[in-house]
Parts: sequence; structure tokens; C-alpha cells
Amino acid sequence: MTAFAEHRSLAAFANQADNPRALGFDAARLARIGDWMQAYVDAGKLPYAMTAILRGGEIAYLDARGHTDPVSGQAPAVDHLARIYSMTKPIVTAAAMTYYEEARFQLEDPISRFLPEFSEPRVYISGEGDGMITRPAEGQITIRQLMTHTAGLTYGFFDPGPIGAIYRRNNVNFFPGSETVAEVTRRAAAVPLLFEPGSQWTYSIATDVLGRLVEVVAGKPLGAVLQERIFEPLDMADTSFGVPEEKVARFVPCYEKSGQGMKRGEEAATSKFLGHQAMESGGGGLTGTLPDYLRFMEMMRRGGTFGADRILGRKTVDLMMSNHLPGDIASMGQSSFSEMPMVGIGFGLGGSVLLDTAAAQIPGSPGEFAWGGVASTGFWIDRAEEISAVFFTQLTPSSAWPLRRELRVLAYQSLVD
Repeated sequence: MTAFAEHRSLAAFANQADNPRALGFDAARLARIGDWMQAYVDAGKLPYAMTAILRGGEIAYLDARGHTDPVSGQAPAVDHLARIYSMTKPIVTAAAMTYYEEARFQLEDPISRFLPEFSEPRVYISGEGDGMITRPAEGQITIRQLMTHTAGLTYGFFDPGPIGAIYRRNNVNFFPGSETVAEVTRRAAAVPLLFEPGSQWTYSIATDVLGRLVEVVAGKPLGAVLQERIFEPLDMADTSFGVPEEKVARFVPCYEKSGQGMKRGEEAATSKFLGHQAMESGGGGLTGTLPDYLRFMEMMRRGGTFGADRILGRKTVDLMMSNHLPGDIASMGQSSFSEMPMVGIGFGLGGSVLLDTAAAQIPGSPGEFAWGGVASTGFWIDRAEEISAVFFTQLTPSSAWPLRRELRVLAYQSLVD
């Protein structure tokens, strides 16, 4: 069997599925994953589905069903480019931690040290519009609070309340467009916080702000930082902000849930992700391939190394994969953005951390590190079982179907050794 670290070409990856039984999986039980993917495709709920499972760096399972473009009949391939949206967040957090390892900042540093526009944060009390009442925050937002979504920031498109309304009115979002992350971050700093920093958990633009902080620390654009510190050493040649012209043919369309089915959403040929991106969104701007993302995951699973390259120190990865909340996410805020209830699930630096399988009602191992994207992509890293698993499709929103929970069940029910 060949270690995934040696699969530097896509063709080698696609053709090198290892013996599942030698890796501790029952092949017949693993085949249920293909049946599950096919059922979603046949029901018209997903355009395509692609799953890869590695154990100990060896490929135990790789299969795809459906069509990336059902109209043209284009079958999914491992070199197809997809929007990974919020799966950008763990990558950007890892890049930020490379500067932490150089003692360029501490996790408890106020972000205003690098982003002075956040030097006088105010917290929402009541009211809305011109009648809104706020107060000075008791403390400064810290870098760790950005990494854990406890900074008091929010998402305008998730938040139906008065603060979300300000985000929408003032265009505080990091969508592809002509603006830069610096410009939108300055507007974000002028909006009151949803809560006192550190007191609650709310999914937010925090990683976008972190991306801007990285730019200030590094003295270069976020894309250049990711290229230098993550993509080049991991040979993630197809992951970037924006799909270059020569790769457009490999970029797939996105779909939207419609009733119990789906409809076409963003077309590949007219996507806002094509070409150079002025907005390099640390919270959701990357596109890439499934093998590229597995390279990042395997680096994290192995404690910061991949092949001959070391990206992060082993103890830094341990720190990232530790729960940084006083309890689980459910006890600290709402999680309506996800199909997964957040009981028994904490949050580390850049991703969720499984705390209690019984409370979470999913199989797995305590310490599992995971996250997903709004187009229904998802991944998890189980270091106890040496498993890296990733799922790709292109359907919004991520809460359309319970894909991530079901895939975990299917993966772990097939593990027999």
C-alpha cells in the first residue's frame, strides 16, 4: 500500500484505493456509502457526491456518484474544482498559527494591537436603528476569540436581529467583489458587538477579520500568505482565491435546495469566483479539489507534517484541536446554521471538537476535529482512529440534508478493527 503523502499526482490518487480490510474496514459495509450517495442523487437531492476516507494515511475508500453538471452529464472527478466556503476557515487559522509559533502574537492579545479600528468596541443592549442602545465593552476582542467565534461578531445573512440588519444595510460581508478585506473589516469594526467578547458563541465573520489581522502581521495579502505557508509546501496546487482561466473547465456549478429537490444556482462559467479576487475572504473564499483538502487534513492529523514538510509544531496542532470553550457550543449560543445540533461538540481554533459522542449522538472519538462549508462539503479528522474523511458536493445551504451526520454513521459502522 502507498501512503497518501506520496500521491503527488491526481491520477495516482484516483487509481490507488487500498485494501479496506487491511486498514480495518469491512468492504461490504463501506459499500453502503456508495449506496447512500446514489440514493441522494437518484432522489434529485444532490447533483453529485464524492467521499474519501483515509486511515493511517492510506486510502480506504474513494467513490463518487451523480454528475457535477446533470445537464451535460459531466461525471465527478477528483480534479474538479469546487467552492469549499467555510472549509477555508481551518486553513486560514492554521496559517495564522504559523505566525503564533514565531511569537508574532499571543492568543490573548487584543486584536486592536493590529487592527486599531477595534480599539473601542461597543456592545448591543436593546433597540434598533437610530434608537439602538449600546455600551462600551468590558474587555477587548482577543485573537483567540476570533478563532473560536466568541468575539461578539455575527453574519448578516444568518442573523435576523438588529445587529444583523446593520450588517446587511452597511454591506458588512466578505463576498467576492471589488472591495478588499481591509475595507469591509473597517466597516465591521463600526458595528456594535452582539454580546460581550468571550461570553457566547455565534458563527460569524470572525475568520475574515482574522484573515485581515494575518495580512497586517505578515505585511502581505492573505492569498500570498496561504500560498507561501500552506499551499506550496503541501502541494495544494489547485486551491486558491479565484479560479484561474486555464482551470475554468474543471470548475463545477453550484445548486440550491428547492422543496425536496434542487435547482441550478451559480453557473461555473459566470461564477463570482472566477479570476483574480480583490476580496480574499478568510471565512469562505477558497476553491479547491478534494485531494488538495486531504493534504491539509493529513498534515493536521499527523501533527503538523506532510511528507518531508513541517507546517506546524505538534503541540500547536494539539492546541488547535483542544476545546477552547467552557463547555459545548449548544450551551453558549445558537447553531441554526448547521444540520448538526451542537450538543456535546466544542470548538477549537478554527474547527469543532467532539467532546462527548453520547451527548452529540454521533459515533466517533473525543477530540475529533471537523467543519464544513455552506455548499454541503464537510470533513473530520479522528486522530485516535487515524482517520481523515472528506465529503464534496455543491448544494446550498449546508443544512439542506443531514449529510455529515449520516456519513459519520456509515463510516464508523464499517470500521471493524
